Order: sequence, then structure tokens, then C-alpha cells
Amino acid sequence: MRKRITNNLALKILAFLIAAFLWLVVVNIDDPVDDKTFSNIPVQVTHEEVITDNNNTYQIVDNTQEINVTVTAQRSVLDKIRAEDIVATANMKELTLRTQVPIEVTVKGYTGKYEKATANPRNLQIQIDEEAKNNFPITPTTTGTVRNGYEVGSLKALPEKVTLRGPKRIINNIAKVTAEANVSGLSEDETVEAKLVLYDANNNVIDQTLLANNLGKEGVSVEVELLQVKSVPLKVDTSEVSAAEGYKLGKITVEPQEVEVTGDKSTLAEISEIDIPPSALKLEELTQRTEQTIDISSYLPSGVSLAEENANKVVISIQVQQPGTKSFEISTGSIILENIADGLSINYGSTVDLEIQVKGPNDVLNLFSPAKKVSIDLKNYTEPGIYTVPVSVELPDGCKLVNEVNVEITLENSKQSSKTQGESQNSSQTKTDENNQNDQSE
Repeated sequence: MRKRITNNLALKILAFLIAAFLWLVVVNIDDPVDDKTFSNIPVQVTHEEVITDNNNTYQIVDNTQEINVTVTAQRSVLDKIRAEDIVATANMKELTLRTQVPIEVTVKGYTGKYEKATANPRNLQIQIDEEAKNNFPITPTTTGTVRNGYEVGSLKALPEKVTLRGPKRIINNIAKVTAEANVSGLSEDETVEAKLVLYDANNNVIDQTLLANNLGKEGVSVEVELLQVKSVPLKVDTSEVSAAEGYKLGKITVEPQEVEVTGDKSTLAEISEIDIPPSALKLEELTQRTEQTIDISSYLPSGVSLAEENANKVVISIQVQQPGTKSFEISTGSIILENIADGLSINYGSTVDLEIQVKGPNDVLNLFSPAKKVSIDLKNYTEPGIYTVPVSVELPDGCKLVNEVNVEITLENSKQSSKTQGESQNSSQTKTDENNQNDQSE
């Protein structure tokens, strides 16, 4: 067997080599014609002046700005052709029906070496519009949040206006032009690169693809001024507040006790408090608790403004007591509800606290706490509506209320049970207990 294999070995090897050589010769001689398709070939537009010289502009539609090209050639040629060798051109001089431009395809460096090159689609589809140009002011805006302790002050767009050119239907649709700057983490004045954003009358963003502007390579930016934020306490001069004969002033509180203001660093460094002068709180002959709302805007130092636009109002609360009396503030959330009808819930509206004045021996009043001793009885209020209800207070022996106390309530239909209402009220009593204890210690 071995002899058969090795017999005439040299001739067998020679035969193999000859066969391989013949195969290579046949492959190289037999070079068939074939097709090869190249995708996403960009179309170059020439002689645009055919349209633009007539004060018109155009846009490519139907996704025909990139095409597929099929090249027919011998296989050896196709193997060498690359997509970047293919040039697709649309000559505007060949425009037909004002919508179609034939696409001509050539293969660079292979002239005469391929049979044909076919575009798919064969035509560039365009839409011709009347061209327009207009100048627009640029409104600077910001996105993001500056570093804690700062807020955005004045803004200035650079440049402050822009010239936009493009299809008239788009230019006429522009209602606002903004320069959008991201100020995230900013902690000092800075000029920030911005993005030009166009809006229509419905505040929808307009696509700028078909528009040209005069911003050049520098684009648009925004000068951002930062202001520091500082919390400053309010100091109220109550020297012009007085009680009537036989009464005395009790606790005077201001809400809020401090406000946030903004300004430059040097100005804020000089501010330690905001003084409310006595002329703002001139009250005489007081016989009952009084609240006065004051606008503090006019008392802010020059160069300082409030951090929040609607934070200019503060409320001064003044307690007034008769000798031998003591005032207590009761949260409406701590009032015990008795006999509330099933299916009803209670709403105290804007009333947050009630004041009760109790007359009695000083040693008793100093130990008294109204926590869990203030209630309203709703047995006679079984329908939704607005009612003024008397408030009951469980007092120690020898004490009485100076004045009758009422509270305005709104009863509404609710899926909450009376039990849930009671639990909600009780949960608020604990906090009120603590507050009342603090008031007594004062």
C-alpha cells in the first residue's frame, strides 16, 4: 500500500502544481461582468444660481440628498472601486417641472473601465421657495442652576441681534429668537457660549436647517451677571405700638423672621439686618390681638433686592392682654372635632392659628396648657357649607375666657371617616403641645 502511494511521487507532485497553475490562469482569464451597489452617496448640487439669482431658495426633499449607486463592470474592476470614488452630481440647469433635477454619476479614476453607473433614485427632488431676509433681536436666556448662594442677575446677548435668511415661509413664522446659555455650576460673572433657538408664535422650536445667519464662526454668547444671595433677619421697631388703658402688650412676632436678598458681594457684606422703622407700625389703643401686613420693599438698602419677587410682604402679630390674663395661640390643626358627621371633612381655609385669652390667677395661668383642651362640637352641622362655630376651651377652676372665641370652617363631602379625621387632628396636637410649652417657658 505504501509503495502505491510513493510510487512516481515526483510525477504526482508535478501534476498537482500544474493543475493549480491552470486553475489560476482560468480564474484570471475568465473575468465576468457583475453589478455592485454603493449606498449613501451624497449628491453634489451645481449651478445653484439658476434658482438663487431669482431671489429664490430651495430645499432637497424626499430624502434624495443621498442615493444608492449601482456600478456595472468586470469583477476585477468592481473589487477596486470604493464609495469615495463615486461622484453624484445634480446640475440645476437641468431642472424640470421646478421639482426634479437628473442625477449624473461618474466613477473617478475609472473612466472607460466600467460599463455604467446608475443612480437610485435617478432625480434630485427639490422644493423652491421665495427667499426672505430679516433682522431679529436676540433675547438671552439661561438653563441649568448656578452654584448655591448665587442667582442670575442681568443678561446680555452678544451680539444683540441677528440677520436670518431663508425660505420666506420660515422667516415669516419666526416670533422670537433666543440665545440659550447653560449656567450650571456658575459662581462668578462670565461670558458663556450660547445656542441660537428660534420660536414661532405658539412657542414651538423652529428648525434652522434651511436658514443662514450672519453670526459667523464666533456664533452667539451671553454675558451673565451673578448676584449673591443672603438671608437677613428683620428687625421691627415697635416703639409706636401701644395698648389701651387697662391692657398690656404681649408677644410681638414677625413672619417670616428673615428674608433672602440679592446684590453684589460688597453691598451684601455691609448688611446684617433689615430695619422696619416705627412709622411702618404705628398702632395705638390696642385692646385685642392685631396683625399688620407691611411691604418691606421700600426698606431695602440701595443695590439690594429680594431673591423672590413675591416675598415683599411680612406680617406683624401683636398680642394684647388685660392684667391678670394670658394669651395662647392654638393651631387649628390641634382643635378636637366632636360629633363630625360621617362623610364630611373640615377645612379651616386661611385660618392657621386662633388666639384665646384666659383670665385667672397668675400662678394657675403659668401652669395652664390648652393642648388637647380646645374643641368644637359639630353635632348641629350635618351638611356641607361654611359655618362660624364657637370654640370650647376646658379651663382650670378660677379661670375664664376674656372673649368668646369662634372659628370659620368649611364642611365638605369626603370619603374620609370621622375616625380618620380625628386621628389627623390628634397627630397635630403633639406639635401644638410643644409649641405651647415653649410659649409658656418664654
